Amino acid sequence: MTGPTELARRFGTPAYVYDLDRVAAARDDLFAALPDEVAVFYAAKANPHPEILRELRTGTPRGTDGSHSTRDTHSSRDTQSSRDTHGTRACRAEISSVGELDAVLRAGYDGGEVLYTGPGKTTGELAEAMTRGVRMFSVESLGDLRRVGETAVRLGVTADCLIRVNNATGAAATSIRMTGVPSQFGFDSETLPGLAAELREVPGTTLAGLHFFPLSNAKDEASLVAEFRHTIATAAALRDALGVPFRFVDIGGGFAAPYAVQGHRPAYGGLRDALTASLDEHFPGWRDGAPRIACESGRYLVADSGTLLTTVVNVKDSRGTRYAVLDAGINTFGGMSGLGRILPVSVEPHESVGTDGPPAHLAGPLCTPGDLLGRAVPLPDPAPGDLLTVPNAGSYGPTASLLMFLGRPAPAEIVVRGDDLVSVSRIQHIRTYEHGQAL
Repeated sequence: MTGPTELARRFGTPAYVYDLDRVAAARDDLFAALPDEVAVFYAAKANPHPEILRELRTGTPRGTDGSHSTRDTHSSRDTQSSRDTHGTRACRAEISSVGELDAVLRAGYDGGEVLYTGPGKTTGELAEAMTRGVRMFSVESLGDLRRVGETAVRLGVTADCLIRVNNATGAAATSIRMTGVPSQFGFDSETLPGLAAELREVPGTTLAGLHFFPLSNAKDEASLVAEFRHTIATAAALRDALGVPFRFVDIGGGFAAPYAVQGHRPAYGGLRDALTASLDEHFPGWRDGAPRIACESGRYLVADSGTLLTTVVNVKDSRGTRYAVLDAGINTFGGMSGLGRILPVSVEPHESVGTDGPPAHLAGPLCTPGDLLGRAVPLPDPAPGDLLTVPNAGSYGPTASLLMFLGRPAPAEIVVRGDDLVSVSRIQHIRTYEHGQAL
């Protein structure tokens, strides 16, 4: 059995449970929502667990009836730009560190399937990435582009560079915007035409195309579609202004998924047709790979695959406020937040629980007042030993948390496929010495 109670009994808590069938369903749904020719990069930062990386790399079997996949099904369509060696649609990998590079290569990705991003790529990191086969880099500034070029020249290779664009305007005002403000990410779009000559002349590089990421966790499909249309139009205008026949355009993501609360991934029934029409208008050769179009996604692909198991350690009332102290805190489920951000966590009880009680603050085990997972969370009257679950916790889990703070053990990560147990592992931190020796 792989139910929460049995897994908690066998492996303890806190623990994450990831269901690979859910990962496969999300991958299939996303490919079905996109035109056949569009590639998908998986943002490894969302969850770099090796089993999840392998599942996304494995690919979706080619469909035979042309139908779109639906939630919990595994049909899809073939695609020129994201086909693996078995004729399936598989995710490529988007990374931002050599640690993530190591993870994706170990999971079976080839360096040529990888897009290396980030504003602080050092020459050492670039050299390692290029040595291990990575050739595509998103660059954030002229200095970043030159650093990539200098490294490529030294190694005798050529780097395909995507100019990341910090667009001055956007279309989805109700969602989480990632551009349009001063930022370490991307070239300000209004400056790019004036930089055209310098961008084209950096030794060791070719301007392969553009990279956008204007939106995160779109509020609804209309917002997502509007932003993609705006991005595609901007990409076409920049192609003309820069005078470069782009080979690759990454139009970003923004695909939504619930995070640590009840809910389901949205279905994007109109996205395929909307993207097809916009691309036909602005990039007539895109179906034949001129340019190749890509999207990227993290949370949509993995969020609903994961459940966090945690046990109530203590319950206390303080000046009219009830606290349920859990064995999982921001060291276990920090949600990329660090201290100071309270997630809208929802929990479900398992095993024995009492009658309905007042809402409780969910506190973790750390000796800091910032260790709160939620405030005034509805919860049946909790008692020590109660098992709780946090849904939709497959993205931004252990590796996005304050994992080393106070030296507590990392949570177990349990991987299942339906009712079958696949693996159980735990991240270990080991100090290595470059000078001196262990005491």
